[in-house]
Amino acid sequence: MTTSKEISKVRDPRYPFTAIVGSEDLKLALILNAVSPRVGGVLVRGEKGTAKSTIVRALAALLPAVEVVDGCRFSCDPAAPDPECPDGPHGVRTGAARPARLVELPVGASEDRLAGSLDIERALTEGVKAFEPGLLAAAHRGVLYVDEVNLLHDHLVDLLLDAAALGTCYVEREGVSVRHAARFLLVGTMNPEEGELRPQLLDRFGLTVEVRASREPSQRAEVVRRRLAFDAEPAGFATRWSERERALAARIAEARARVANVVLPDSALRQIATVCAAFEVDGLRADLVTANAAIAHAAWRGRTAVTADDVREAARLALPHRRRRDPFDAPGLDESKLEDLLSRVPDEPDDDPDPDAPDPGGPGGGGCAEDGSGGEAPGGDGAAEDGAAEDGSGGDGSGGEGTRPTPPGAADTGAADTGPTHAGPGSAPSPDVPSPGAGPAADPAREAGATRRDQAFDADPARPARLFTVPGIGAGAPGRRSRARTPLGRTTGARTPEGRPASLHLKATVGAAAPYQLGRGRSGPGLLLRREDLREAVREGREGNLVLFVVDASGSMAARQRMRAVKAAVLGLLLDAYQRRDKVGLVTFRGTRADLVLPPTSSVEAGAARLRDLPTGGRTPLAAGLLRAAEVLRVERLRDPARRPLVVLVTDGRATSGTVEESHRAAGLLAGVTGVVVDCENGHVRLGLARSLAERMGAETVRLDDLADLAGMIRERRAAA
Repeated sequence: MTTSKEISKVRDPRYPFTAIVGSEDLKLALILNAVSPRVGGVLVRGEKGTAKSTIVRALAALLPAVEVVDGCRFSCDPAAPDPECPDGPHGVRTGAARPARLVELPVGASEDRLAGSLDIERALTEGVKAFEPGLLAAAHRGVLYVDEVNLLHDHLVDLLLDAAALGTCYVEREGVSVRHAARFLLVGTMNPEEGELRPQLLDRFGLTVEVRASREPSQRAEVVRRRLAFDAEPAGFATRWSERERALAARIAEARARVANVVLPDSALRQIATVCAAFEVDGLRADLVTANAAIAHAAWRGRTAVTADDVREAARLALPHRRRRDPFDAPGLDESKLEDLLSRVPDEPDDDPDPDAPDPGGPGGGGCAEDGSGGEAPGGDGAAEDGAAEDGSGGDGSGGEGTRPTPPGAADTGAADTGPTHAGPGSAPSPDVPSPGAGPAADPAREAGATRRDQAFDADPARPARLFTVPGIGAGAPGRRSRARTPLGRTTGARTPEGRPASLHLKATVGAAAPYQLGRGRSGPGLLLRREDLREAVREGREGNLVLFVVDASGSMAARQRMRAVKAAVLGLLLDAYQRRDKVGLVTFRGTRADLVLPPTSSVEAGAARLRDLPTGGRTPLAAGLLRAAEVLRVERLRDPARRPLVVLVTDGRATSGTVEESHRAAGLLAGVTGVVVDCENGHVRLGLARSLAERMGAETVRLDDLADLAGMIRERRAAA
């Protein structure tokens, strides 16, 4: 008899893990975490449409089932229930097996949704801990998947990674606390073009993988072929790959049982220490993660002791994101240096090789051949998620000529020999493939009639920048720049909540209830509360703003190589925006027009890349630059009305294309926006054009040399306090 759960699985099957083409490093990283959760999770970085979500969702079907206590909302193990489980004590309870869960954390989730929430009203009026579990409880002993993890608010990422590191979730509200176990496989995906995680948060992910789509036509064709077959008949497609899925799941279970017995020899440990020290990673977390990943890799390969090959694969995945020294640096690893370091410490021979160990059939071991050994089907790098569908990366069915899919039995021939399907963490990108988040911008010089005199100056090192803020109190996304009403921060008052209070203000609540105690018949020591007595705390913190840079790239800025200093100053401001969690945009003007080189984005790294490659030359269409900035702000105000803008205009004030009057009229359009005009005019004779322009905008004027005046910044902040 077919159960309802089996029917649901057939009606809505996930794309099979073994049917995904390529992405070997990503498959390997996920499998190593499935073998040993001590590895610490995976961060998947890649451009859009590379099947990141598809592969992660497919992994959950391969994990072994878990035994849980009947009726426990926190998935306690009947063999070893959590003694502090909120649903406990369990005593002698029966258990039931269920599949490992894949829990997805949406970008817009609240802290209560993630960690769970206490019913404060019942806690105060009835004296009971009414706790509603969150997503961390649901993910216990399963997979927690965070798509676009770089777009989560910082405090949510902190909470998430702390729970992953401790294996425990703590919920503290107004003197009432609840804790429960929260051990899960953490997987995050992100598109670097939309912004980076802070380095200290990157370090908390065990492994990282860089994914790019294949540029090989045959591999891309195989991806489309399989995707079309899956869309045409999802259940039939999943059935055709079911044997491979079962074989791979069995192999993961065997490796998980073997991992506790894998030995880490001193020679392998010395190799790990040598590699981590030579690559100058911070702290010792890299050593621990690399060691755990090497042990998991040895178990996956069927070995009883870690070898240099295991250390090599573990280092390739564990170290790239820990080597960033600058927020604008892209993760990477010099694999030739890695090989040299491993060769310096001799590898001890394996005293107990396992002749029957299966060959994983490739670095990723992601697919299982018909005989149960490794092997990967031919094809590209996964589905174009924005194209064919949200889940999947290809198809495997029948079709007409030109779209006939490759059946599982034919996986050893075809496009598999055409080369790698994506760049690994340490591999160099191909010349025609732009790096994520740092792709070449459309060159406005060509469109604006550039001349041979155009130049692209390198930037001096970024300099620390002054802090510029938007006055008043906003209500935008949490950040670190301007004052705002935020969920976290210092308490500044109380208000009557519209729904369930997010954070109870005890003093105001007691004050609201006190006058009515006699009328309510209070006779004992307890306080009689009603819903209308509850007051919610009003908190003030900091928000992130939209920092729009409007940069003069005309020929006058190239005089005396002034653009080198300008780029250094703007890079310092970009670094400040990165640290304060702002969105940034970049408008440049030169020749006869202005261009939006970087639309507003959270990827400050992309702004730095556009700025470094910015050519200089031609006339100065100042009015066009200001008009373009006003239009960008108008559009962004419709998209995100709560995020307040800050305009940084970098110019010497000259307008050689158009008139000064036109520039002043255009500046008037920005009069209601907080602005800073960076005056780049130099020389003995100064006309003060930038200052006049700032007056029309109602903006502050700062000389280029004063942007890094830290002493002045400290004096200003003290005076304002």
